[in-house]
Amino acid sequence: MKKKSNQDSNSDSLEIKRHSCSHLLAAAILSLYPNTKFGIGPAINNGFYYDLELKQDLGTKDLKTIEKKMHELIAKDLKFEKKVISLSEAEKLFTRLQQPYKIELLRDLKEKGSTKMEKEKVNQKSAEKVTIYQLGNFVDLCRGPHVSSTKKLNSLAFKLTKVAGAYWRGDEKNKMLTRIYGLAFGQKKDLKEYLNQQAEAEKRDHRKLGKELDLFCFSELVGPGLPLFSPKGVIIIEQLKKEIEKVCAGYGFEKVMTPHLAKIELYQLSGHASKFKKELFRVHSDQGHNFVMKPVQCPHQTQIYASQKRSYRDLPIRYMESEKQYRAEKTGEVGGLNRVYAITVEDGHSFCRVSQVKEEIKNMVKIIKDFYTSVGLWENHWVSLSLRDYEHQEKYIGEPKDWDQCEEMLAEISKEMNLNAKRIEGEAALYGPKLDFMFKDSLGNEIQIPTVQLDFATPKRFNLVYTNEKGEDEYVVMVHRAILGSYERFLALLIEHFAGAFPIWLSPIQVYLTPVGEKHIPLAQKLEKEIKEAGIRTELDLNSETVSYRVRKAEKQKIPYILVLGDKEKQGNLNIRKRGGQTEQIQKQDFIKKILEEISQKK
Repeated sequence: MKKKSNQDSNSDSLEIKRHSCSHLLAAAILSLYPNTKFGIGPAINNGFYYDLELKQDLGTKDLKTIEKKMHELIAKDLKFEKKVISLSEAEKLFTRLQQPYKIELLRDLKEKGSTKMEKEKVNQKSAEKVTIYQLGNFVDLCRGPHVSSTKKLNSLAFKLTKVAGAYWRGDEKNKMLTRIYGLAFGQKKDLKEYLNQQAEAEKRDHRKLGKELDLFCFSELVGPGLPLFSPKGVIIIEQLKKEIEKVCAGYGFEKVMTPHLAKIELYQLSGHASKFKKELFRVHSDQGHNFVMKPVQCPHQTQIYASQKRSYRDLPIRYMESEKQYRAEKTGEVGGLNRVYAITVEDGHSFCRVSQVKEEIKNMVKIIKDFYTSVGLWENHWVSLSLRDYEHQEKYIGEPKDWDQCEEMLAEISKEMNLNAKRIEGEAALYGPKLDFMFKDSLGNEIQIPTVQLDFATPKRFNLVYTNEKGEDEYVVMVHRAILGSYERFLALLIEHFAGAFPIWLSPIQVYLTPVGEKHIPLAQKLEKEIKEAGIRTELDLNSETVSYRVRKAEKQKIPYILVLGDKEKQGNLNIRKRGGQTEQIQKQDFIKKILEEISQKK
């Protein structure tokens, strides 16, 4: 939080009010549960939280009780009293209050002048003075600022939303604390709007819809973070793969395949071994094998390039691959399809001359535009020109002059293609700057998926060269690109973007057929055969439930077209029910033609 010169003013920011609200929450907790041990309670996006060590479990009913107590404290017009005291005084105070987590923070301040979780000492002087704030009986170690009194929070629209577990200071080796989350907005209408948005997000949650639509699952026997895709889920992934490969092949990319394992030396040379460190999965065998599961694919693809002598006439050489990568993510961060251990990444690399770089990158940008237009996401995006962290250039590989040239080239491309890329420092890749394409999902959340990265450093590390017109060796340039990133994360995006109602070309089942009765089964089977032969994904339901039940079941599966076949349909006219409830009467051949057109046009 940014410091203010005055503790309070008529224009207290919402962030200050949210942080004050976290102290209000803690004061209410202390009143209701006097033996509570307090961790930290910051303001966060849209609200606040506080980490607590409690002797009892809390539920939704308890949140209502705590919230009621918070309103009672607001009515008392309690003051946020600020005091500056010495470290030793603070240690005595929090020892008397029996607050071990505050004492731990104070010791960090004493030893390294910071409460940041650093393994090595921070190069700062030990703090001599600290700031504490008192609100009623609650005393907190906090640099502030806060509002002057609880009266200032009277108009704040806040609500406690959930109870979760959180390791103290984010370290899974530490004790699991109880974290109470709250929302806080300047006006009730803003809180209501946010809650409505969250309710919509819950309906669209890819974990919920993925199960309902039978797209993927998880197994305790297989392990968390390792999704299993059902036939319907695989259909979507294969359609995406087919589309992206078709688009990329049009720009000269060819498919390659690399193994899931490699020696650690490969990643030491590329720089990824030190970058990922604890995120590497290591594989050993009784036969003395020592391998690493690949965290990225580019080092493997460099070895395909390096397997033959290359001439300037061969360039550009373009590879694409959709394969698994593996990252040993922290257990607490794994969830759904957005963060997994096994990632199916759509990846591509172009090996080219410096003079060919611009054309290669422009083509990759066109691929991104073509693909994201086909899935209806292109209109709402912006581009980040992701650059080095100039104050910490030791985090990157390569020579500064190469970085200068790469950053300049990407800036020129942005200007020439009217990308209006925003310069963002510190977001570059290990080996070079990049163009990151930022999209908003259906709920307005910003996500980054496609990227184009310029790399002069990796070819020099692997001695990737080509013979120029003079017969001399020159280093090749690598351009990395990912169009849809990982299939897992992209599928999660699509599920939530379309709320499970995929466009027809991606729908696992495109047409659902069911007969009215047994005498209509032959008609349904004949029509199923014709539609399938046309290349349309069809499901025939011959179950004995009522017709209305079968139709509702198909509607829940969000299938684009539902056909109920009875006596009228024997004449050739089909009464089709579109997703959303609209109906239409159409001739059989016209119906098949209509669907094929919708599929080809990516409607």
